[in-house]
Amino acid sequence: MRHSGVLLLTILVVLLPLTVGAQEIKDYSKAKNAFRSAPEVRWFFDNAYGYALFPVVGKAALIFGGAYGEGQVYRNGQVTGTVNLIHGSIGFQWGGQAFSEIIFFQNQWAYEKFTRGQFEFDAKASAVAITAGASVQTSTTGTSASASAGPQTGVQSQAYYTNGMATFVKVKGGLMAELSVGGQKFNFRGL
Repeated sequence: MRHSGVLLLTILVVLLPLTVGAQEIKDYSKAKNAFRSAPEVRWFFDNAYGYALFPVVGKAALIFGGAYGEGQVYRNGQVTGTVNLIHGSIGFQWGGQAFSEIIFFQNQWAYEKFTRGQFEFDAKASAVAITAGASVQTSTTGTSASASAGPQTGVQSQAYYTNGMATFVKVKGGLMAELSVGGQKFNFRGL
């Protein structure tokens, strides 16, 4: 039973991004425009030192979860390299989901920390959802909950830099139920 669960998870992580459409996976301008049009994100585009953009991240879980996505890193509007995202988690979780993710770097220190490969999101990191949804996080510093009604309602989520980075997620599709602990690892390759 355990091996079949791992096999199912592997298949879901590999196939989920393909269901979104192969063209969309590499269409950075479409993902960038979707984030830029969200009121919560505009300020970050105008003021950040740089950012990493992942047009599609596929995530699947059945007790153990995993996600993978490929993206580009930008500084001064120019691509400086490529990056991949690998996510692992464990806990009560089930389903699959595809989403876009963008990480803004507040300053040169945050950008260099990310591009040197010295950055990992852990269980206490959080992202602001820019479409309808809710999230809860817990860490050694406490527990918090947040909700986003989405840009169509005019209600904006509060977003801020944490350790020099701010992260936003836009759900593309899927169904996911989870109460888990995990982390993301990023691998940067400069041009």
